Amino acid sequence: MTTRTLHLNAFLMGVGHHEAAWRHPRVDPSRALDVAHYVELGRIAERGRLDSVFFADGLAVGPNVARNTQAVFEPITLLTAIAGATSHVGLIATASTSYYEPYLLARAFASLDRISGGRAGWNIVTSGTDAEAANFGLDKVRAHADRYGRATEFLDVALSLWDSWESDAIRLDPSSGVFADAAKVHRTDHVGEHFRVAGPLNVPGSPQGRPLLVQAGSSEAGKAFAAQYAEAVFTAQRTLAEGQAFYADLKGRLAAYGRRPQDLAVLPGIVPFIAPTTDEARALELEFTDLISPDYALRQLSGMLGVDLTDHPLDAPLPPIPPVESIEGNKSRFQLVRDLAEGENLTVRELIGRLGGGRGHRTFAGTPTEVADEIQTWFEQGAADGFNIMPPYLPGGLDVFVDTVVPILQDRGLFRREYEGSTLRENLGLSPHVNRHSVPVAERAAG
Repeated sequence: MTTRTLHLNAFLMGVGHHEAAWRHPRVDPSRALDVAHYVELGRIAERGRLDSVFFADGLAVGPNVARNTQAVFEPITLLTAIAGATSHVGLIATASTSYYEPYLLARAFASLDRISGGRAGWNIVTSGTDAEAANFGLDKVRAHADRYGRATEFLDVALSLWDSWESDAIRLDPSSGVFADAAKVHRTDHVGEHFRVAGPLNVPGSPQGRPLLVQAGSSEAGKAFAAQYAEAVFTAQRTLAEGQAFYADLKGRLAAYGRRPQDLAVLPGIVPFIAPTTDEARALELEFTDLISPDYALRQLSGMLGVDLTDHPLDAPLPPIPPVESIEGNKSRFQLVRDLAEGENLTVRELIGRLGGGRGHRTFAGTPTEVADEIQTWFEQGAADGFNIMPPYLPGGLDVFVDTVVPILQDRGLFRREYEGSTLRENLGLSPHVNRHSVPVAERAAG
């Protein structure tokens, strides 16, 4: 019987996930604009033998640029810089199916995958804000169902393009003058509701066959999409019971698509404030909370809930919130925030304090041992296959996690001391990708 292995991804954002991180004395805010900062983070993650690093992305300036903006660089480009400075850690970027074209995106990720030797992953999202829509000639964001319909077709095209080249298509035979076996380079010839793409892709495959597929939506449409396609899921649950329910639900959907539970890694987010004592860790968290700019936080919260709260009293509860069915943006995050506010009867001030560290992800303050205990509990009690580590400040928050928590997990036999392979797929313990054109015709027809 194979021992189940804990997986850890570093979710990197600017100089930290806490919205006030750039104001804290532990942080140099100018580093958010410096590519060397992100290269250093990649090296720290690799030093800790983490599976991967991940960058989110958006296609518009944030809701209050006067106070903060988290994303500066386009993530695929940024990860290419990190690829050259690392050799094992996976490289995952968010890219939206709403505004890219499949051929361009498939080409960009295939390039990152080859440049990194098979370490690329794609976090598949649909864009959910009107500000993003306005940058692409639209008045409003597309309806939620329409976005997922486009996303499904988009991914089908990308998968076909990544299989354009069979693994042994390149010959590089100077004596015969043959660069590639043309019979092993395949057209896509896709004609669908949203796209027409001829193919083949003009980038051959990497050692892992194609980029890893990651998904982060927890709505019903998102979970259905993840069950069919995703190999890792980034999710947000705040309690063990919520994590167990999501984990069981998602894993239970895989069989319908001929998939096994081990074919998909569920990685909830955690924002760890780590210090030598519990009291010091809680005091550190409070230092960051006290630096939150209410006007920035209110704009963030307004965007999550679809209600303008910019003039709402901070010490009052939320006003009436519309039902989730009326939301065309991020439905799962909307529900999480609403449930948190109503379930604990929080004022707006209390709510923005709770959300400041990770926008709804679980925030945990404790000693290295307490953080390791929390990770182990969720891992062993059916709530997670690992965690999406979201350091509240960078680079120090990642440094302290790698140097103090990872060794505890290693000593407990939960986490690797060395990488299992050279590709992201190998290190996640996933089966090798099988190119569709390498499968015998009769077997493809039977499948």
